[in-house]
Amino acid sequence: MAIDPELVRALHLVSEDRRGAAADVAAAHHLFQTSTITALMDARYDGDLTVGEVLRHGDLGLGTLAGLDGELIVVDGVPRVARVDGSLSPVDPSTTTPFAVVTPFSPGTPCDLGPLDHDQLLAALDQLAPATVSAIRLEGSFRRLRLRSVPRQQQPYPPLDVVVREQAEWEAGAIDAVIVGFRFPSEAVGLEVPGWHLHAISRDLSTGGHVLVAHLDHGTAWLDAAEEVHVELPPGVEMRSADDAMREGIERAETRAQGD
Repeated sequence: MAIDPELVRALHLVSEDRRGAAADVAAAHHLFQTSTITALMDARYDGDLTVGEVLRHGDLGLGTLAGLDGELIVVDGVPRVARVDGSLSPVDPSTTTPFAVVTPFSPGTPCDLGPLDHDQLLAALDQLAPATVSAIRLEGSFRRLRLRSVPRQQQPYPPLDVVVREQAEWEAGAIDAVIVGFRFPSEAVGLEVPGWHLHAISRDLSTGGHVLVAHLDHGTAWLDAAEEVHVELPPGVEMRSADDAMREGIERAETRAQGD
């Protein structure tokens, strides 16, 4: 299985003149991504673009910071990072990021949702999503919100499948929150996280992180169909097919199982 040809035709890959040539890609219904999820899995944690440069391309998004230093969450153009203690902090625009996805959010008609458990919520969002690649903003009251973050890494960097063994998880409890994120198809393996990739911040800014479980009491969802996806590749990072990404993941898992 390879990356979906229709998705490939919508991709604009930029690997040279990164801080100039792609400066005008911010447009309604466009996604901007720096690097790939496969590069992140391969421990490419050194930041390339700054958060400020990424925000030139969108006001809603997610990602991480250099050294895999927490979960990056962008809401209304304001970047914040959630760390392993569950806290939220503002992000200096000069901070670099090894992986981030943003969009100038231009949603369609809002839709009221709830009550829904996690699986029901994802199924409802799938039904509402206007395109194979979609961005979302969901505001609401959650009767349960389970979040995670990962600790900052030091060189030599371990691969991501090792890092996630150290991830912190916590229950935010009943809370008002904003969830943002993106849906990519399974054919985008290697480029992005297939399915819904969601990060959240609480309304009172007391906590945030990568969403593991979200049970919605009631809320409103806005979705934005992505017409184009612009991907900038740092030096040495290449686009790989789903077959390559899956094969390498299996090989890594087998090697680590033998070591255990």
